Amino acid sequence: MTEHLIVTDEEATRVITLRRPEKKNALTQDMYRAMSDAIDTAQNNPDIRCMIITGGSGAFTAGNDLQDFLKDGTEPKAPEFRSSNAIKFLYSLAQNTKPIIAAVDGIAIGIGTTMLFHCDYVLASTTATFKTPFIHLGLVPEGASSLLFPRTMGHQRAFAALVMGRAMDAEDGKAAGFVNEVVAPGHTEVEARKVAREICALPAEAVAISRRLLKLPPEDLTRRIDQESHLFGERMKSQEAIAAFKAFFARKKG
Repeated sequence: MTEHLIVTDEEATRVITLRRPEKKNALTQDMYRAMSDAIDTAQNNPDIRCMIITGGSGAFTAGNDLQDFLKDGTEPKAPEFRSSNAIKFLYSLAQNTKPIIAAVDGIAIGIGTTMLFHCDYVLASTTATFKTPFIHLGLVPEGASSLLFPRTMGHQRAFAALVMGRAMDAEDGKAAGFVNEVVAPGHTEVEARKVAREICALPAEAVAISRRLLKLPPEDLTRRIDQESHLFGERMKSQEAIAAFKAFFARKKG
């Protein structure tokens, strides 16, 4: 477990809280490992009926911690990207059988947005913003987003988000179909717990079967995750990506 992730079981709900406020909950490899473990260990635990993923108030997650991301072996000269803990986390999401509620207050960037499409219910505060700037870094979409985005919101909205990197606010997300409710800042977790209690009060087997019918088969998701990660790894070695990362870190130092 990592100090940047808190996992608590409250009655029949597992709450996974990203807790790295000084970095806007940017995800490290340790955080990915801990999130995977929290999801995986819930699968065969009948006491856990659903899960909540939250970043607390102010930020959901700024996405990958790029310095940690590169250090872990995803720079151009390094090993295959798909072995990273981010991919293991995406597999955990794809193969998960329990309802997941996301409570998004503030920014959700990159995988912070793509993971929401694996969730079953999404609450967003009025300050929430969603952005997938993969192309700006010379990369390609990940997390089966190239499959799930157009399926959820149509090709045109998916193109604007994934290819053009346009940001969306909470109302945009609701109009696009991946946000269920827009709530006041600081209230996403409270409302998520209400939704969790509602789900946990339903017949467990009927929920599980119905959820499985609604979702794409896990093998379809993992196949697309593999395809994307292979292309992502190739793109990491491209001149476009190398130049984009250099420019990004130069801006941060400036």
